[in-house]
Amino acid sequence: MNIFPGTCLPAGKAQRDFRILCIMDKIYFIYAIKSKVDGRIYVGMTNNINRRLQEHNAGNTQSTKHYRPWTIIYLEKMEDRINARKKEKYLKSGCGKEFLKFNISRVAQR
Repeated sequence: MNIFPGTCLPAGKAQRDFRILCIMDKIYFIYAIKSKVDGRIYVGMTNNINRRLQEHNAGNTQSTKHYRPWTIIYLEKMEDRINARKKEKYLKSGCGKEFLKFNISRVAQR
Protein backbone atom coordinates (compact mmCIF):
# COMPACT_ATOMS: atom_id res chain seq x y z
CA MET A 1 0.00 0.00 0.00
CA ASN A 2 1.68 3.21 -1.15
CA ILE A 3 0.23 6.37 0.39
CA PHE A 4 3.17 8.73 0.13
CA PRO A 5 2.64 12.15 -1.51
CA GLY A 6 3.66 12.43 -5.12
CA THR A 7 2.69 8.94 -6.15
CA CYS A 8 0.31 8.40 -9.04
CA LEU A 9 -2.84 6.81 -7.69
CA PRO A 10 -6.44 6.96 -8.84
CA ALA A 11 -8.38 9.85 -7.31
CA GLY A 12 -9.27 9.19 -3.69
CA LYS A 13 -7.22 6.00 -3.40
CA ALA A 14 -4.50 7.49 -1.18
CA GLN A 15 -7.06 8.87 1.25
CA ARG A 16 -8.98 5.57 1.38
CA ASP A 17 -5.77 3.57 1.97
CA PHE A 18 -4.76 5.94 4.75
CA ARG A 19 -8.10 5.40 6.50
CA ILE A 20 -7.57 1.63 6.28
CA LEU A 21 -4.14 1.97 7.88
CA CYS A 22 -5.57 4.09 10.70
CA ILE A 23 -8.23 1.46 11.42
CA MET A 24 -5.63 -1.31 11.39
CA ASP A 25 -3.39 0.53 13.90
CA LYS A 26 -6.03 0.63 16.66
CA ILE A 27 -5.86 -1.56 19.72
CA TYR A 28 -9.04 -3.45 20.54
CA PHE A 29 -10.23 -5.03 23.75
CA ILE A 30 -12.39 -8.11 24.00
CA TYR A 31 -14.29 -7.99 27.25
CA ALA A 32 -16.82 -9.92 29.25
CA ILE A 33 -18.93 -8.22 31.87
CA LYS A 34 -21.13 -9.84 34.48
CA SER A 35 -24.40 -8.46 35.80
CA LYS A 36 -24.50 -7.95 39.55
CA VAL A 37 -28.29 -8.37 39.32
CA ASP A 38 -28.60 -11.88 37.91
CA GLY A 39 -25.10 -13.05 36.97
CA ARG A 40 -25.60 -13.02 33.21
CA ILE A 41 -22.51 -12.50 31.05
CA TYR A 42 -22.22 -10.09 28.13
CA VAL A 43 -19.28 -10.25 25.68
CA GLY A 44 -18.21 -7.33 23.51
CA MET A 45 -15.39 -5.59 21.69
CA THR A 46 -14.24 -1.97 21.97
CA ASN A 47 -11.27 0.31 21.44
CA ASN A 48 -11.98 2.16 24.72
CA ILE A 49 -12.84 -0.14 27.60
CA ASN A 50 -13.47 2.61 30.18
CA ARG A 51 -15.96 4.42 27.95
CA ARG A 52 -17.69 1.17 27.02
CA LEU A 53 -18.15 0.04 30.62
CA GLN A 54 -19.57 3.47 31.48
CA GLU A 55 -22.04 3.12 28.59
CA HIS A 56 -23.19 -0.27 29.87
CA ASN A 57 -23.59 0.98 33.44
CA ALA A 58 -25.33 4.19 32.35
CA GLY A 59 -27.98 2.18 30.50
CA ASN A 60 -26.95 3.41 27.03
CA THR A 61 -26.83 -0.13 25.61
CA GLN A 62 -30.22 -1.65 24.83
CA SER A 63 -29.22 -5.25 25.51
CA THR A 64 -27.61 -4.58 28.90
CA LYS A 65 -29.51 -1.67 30.44
CA HIS A 66 -32.00 -3.78 32.41
CA TYR A 67 -29.29 -5.79 34.17
CA ARG A 68 -27.12 -2.99 35.61
CA PRO A 69 -24.66 -2.69 37.29
CA TRP A 70 -21.95 -4.57 35.40
CA THR A 71 -18.42 -5.52 36.36
CA ILE A 72 -15.58 -6.64 34.09
CA ILE A 73 -14.69 -10.31 34.49
CA TYR A 74 -12.51 -10.82 31.41
CA LEU A 75 -10.34 -8.46 29.36
CA GLU A 76 -7.99 -9.24 26.48
CA LYS A 77 -6.04 -6.79 24.33
CA MET A 78 -5.88 -7.52 20.60
CA GLU A 79 -3.66 -5.84 18.02
CA ASP A 80 -6.19 -5.72 15.18
CA ARG A 81 -9.93 -5.68 14.57
CA ILE A 82 -10.08 -8.89 12.53
CA ASN A 83 -8.59 -11.08 15.27
CA ALA A 84 -10.53 -9.19 17.93
CA ARG A 85 -13.78 -9.94 16.11
CA LYS A 86 -12.87 -13.63 15.81
CA LYS A 87 -12.19 -13.85 19.54
CA GLU A 88 -15.41 -11.98 20.35
CA LYS A 89 -17.43 -14.41 18.21
CA TYR A 90 -15.78 -17.36 19.95
CA LEU A 91 -16.52 -15.99 23.43
CA LYS A 92 -20.15 -15.41 22.43
CA SER A 93 -20.50 -19.05 21.37
CA GLY A 94 -21.55 -21.81 23.74
CA CYS A 95 -17.96 -23.06 24.02
CA GLY A 96 -16.72 -19.55 24.66
CA LYS A 97 -19.26 -18.94 27.43
CA GLU A 98 -18.23 -22.24 29.05
CA PHE A 99 -14.58 -21.14 28.81
CA LEU A 100 -15.44 -17.89 30.60
CA LYS A 101 -17.50 -19.60 33.31
CA PHE A 102 -14.79 -22.22 33.92
CA ASN A 103 -12.00 -19.67 34.21
CA ILE A 104 -14.05 -17.30 36.36
CA SER A 105 -14.87 -20.11 38.80
CA ARG A 106 -11.18 -21.15 38.94
CA VAL A 107 -10.11 -17.58 39.77
CA ALA A 108 -12.87 -17.29 42.41
CA GLN A 109 -11.66 -20.46 44.13
CA ARG A 110 -8.16 -19.06 44.67
